Amino acid sequence: MEELINRYAARLVQAEIAPEGAPLMGFLDADLVWNRDDPACKVLSPVFDELNINSLLFSRPAEPYYTIIEYLASVSSGVIFPKDCETRTFMHDLPVADEFTITAIARILKKRKIAIIPGHGIISFGTVSPEQAFITFSSVCFASFVKFFSDFLADSRAGVVKIRQKEVFEKVSSVLDKKESIDQHGLMAGPFSDEGQIIQAMDEAGKRTVELDLVDSFFGNISCRFRDSIYISQTTSSLDALPGCIDICPLDNSSSIVITASSELSAHREAILRTGCRTVLHGHPRFAVIMSMDCEKTRCEFNKECFRSCPETRYIDNIPIVLGEVGTGKYGLCRTIPPALEQNGAAIVYGHWVFTVGKEDFNGPVDRLLEIENLCKKKYFKKIDN
Repeated sequence: MEELINRYAARLVQAEIAPEGAPLMGFLDADLVWNRDDPACKVLSPVFDELNINSLLFSRPAEPYYTIIEYLASVSSGVIFPKDCETRTFMHDLPVADEFTITAIARILKKRKIAIIPGHGIISFGTVSPEQAFITFSSVCFASFVKFFSDFLADSRAGVVKIRQKEVFEKVSSVLDKKESIDQHGLMAGPFSDEGQIIQAMDEAGKRTVELDLVDSFFGNISCRFRDSIYISQTTSSLDALPGCIDICPLDNSSSIVITASSELSAHREAILRTGCRTVLHGHPRFAVIMSMDCEKTRCEFNKECFRSCPETRYIDNIPIVLGEVGTGKYGLCRTIPPALEQNGAAIVYGHWVFTVGKEDFNGPVDRLLEIENLCKKKYFKKIDN
């Protein structure tokens, strides 16, 4: 068990969302085991008595997330309210504890998946495996980044940016990665002739997508059509560790394997059938998500429902911004994404992610994903400068 929690602690550092040596993870089996000794264990160990959990993660986030989260916590009234899809769907809001005590922490974690402790870091937990804690921690970092930059753009437009807010913006902007182009050698070329090539190509593309910071490892999915089946990453699988986590799903839904496949299988299937393309890539590039939610309207009857009810047709250059929700319901992405991909080959989902498709392999989708993120980042800072 120590090996398992050490692995997840190492992945937080590898994903650059926690500093080296910062992640503290505990796992309860026959006994409670921590990945290292730390004074915080004395405060956190009783959480296992208060909640029905088997794992707990506590860590200071890496920069720029730490500075962003500390600022958001300082101007909140005990709760941070991001508007991105991940928060809306899985976390609702980000509660802030007023002190680093078992009482304050347990009170929050009984109602939410995370607790932010100013001056200390983020606490998340898992009820089945440490992977849940890892995913939730990552979600908080992503959501906080998107909220800070979205709020700064809106406040800048309204002329109400505060001095401290400006200082934080300048600090975190100066350390953003500048990844402008993909490896000149490209990715494995299609068409693919067998299952081995498909898995190799998907794994290669997944790793490249993570390397380019276009997805935070877990957040995204990838698929490839081969004959009458779709090879697709499993739900909660990590794009930089895909071998063993790819499901083969018949296009006609004749297999129960779809239970473990990505929750976006229906959107991938419809996109493939409608466009005639064989590959689909879905990533979470941060500035594309930020720009998808940018709106100059200050009063709107669709406020809080704009992710599925906005009547405006919007684009970033020629890239459509589409509405929709996870799943197959009335607003399901399987209904909204495929028509947009058929016209353009790429689409941004409001507050959530970007879909790109390729005719035979993943070179085009990864390139397009990077192009869109760089475009959105440039447009963002141009709006700030204006």
